[in-house]
Amino acid sequence: MEYKLAELMAICAAREIRDGEIAFIGTGLPMLGGMLAKATHAPRALLIFESGVVDARPKRTPLSIGDACLVPGAAMLCGLSEVFGLILQPGYVDVGFIGAAQIDRFGNLNTSVIGDYRAPKVRLPGSGGGNDIGSLANRVIVVMKQDTRKFVPKVDYVTTPGYLDGPGARERAGLPRGGPAVVITDKGIYRFDAATKEMVCATYHPGLGVEEIRNNVSWPIRFAKDVHPTEPPTPKELRVLREECDPEGIFLGGAD
Repeated sequence: MEYKLAELMAICAAREIRDGEIAFIGTGLPMLGGMLAKATHAPRALLIFESGVVDARPKRTPLSIGDACLVPGAAMLCGLSEVFGLILQPGYVDVGFIGAAQIDRFGNLNTSVIGDYRAPKVRLPGSGGGNDIGSLANRVIVVMKQDTRKFVPKVDYVTTPGYLDGPGARERAGLPRGGPAVVITDKGIYRFDAATKEMVCATYHPGLGVEEIRNNVSWPIRFAKDVHPTEPPTPKELRVLREECDPEGIFLGGAD
């Protein structure tokens, strides 16, 4: 079956949510991933949004994390302080989804500035809830497009901590748990070595290969011993994604 890379990314995001988990969802493809997971393999997953919606069950594609369609049928509608202070901070969030403008080999994320902080080339939106999610969720899934400007040896500014400068750094910084677990891009899927905390390419998307991965990372990326093509979408995953999660093509409609 033919599919877009954006569709594969949303499906890969859905596959990372396990049944019964609490997932903190961000705007865009993570929203589609959360909806797809609940509609397929993880019906008991509980979706939380930064706007204060707990156990969202949207009947249409949300336009943002503050879309009113997230409210009907939800277990609770609260505020930022309750979501972050009563659910995320104590460690109840199993998996959090975030994006970034830059990521480095230890999974640190930049959404603040490109260039020097005091005289940046580009000023970005900032943290939002990204730092909270990256610091406090039990594991973090990063969803972003990939090229050498985004996959850099060292981010220009650490907005959201990954593994900082390597093993033990999160603990030394006082972070109680978590760290990046998976990075999903339009080129492949990356995981982190348990010993070195460095990003490792686990799979490359069908039709691509290891050279495509190397050419879109600005450091010598490591590959898993069993690196292989990403599992393509199943007919059911594509049908549910297209017909139930984003039938109007709000996030999937553009060309890759």
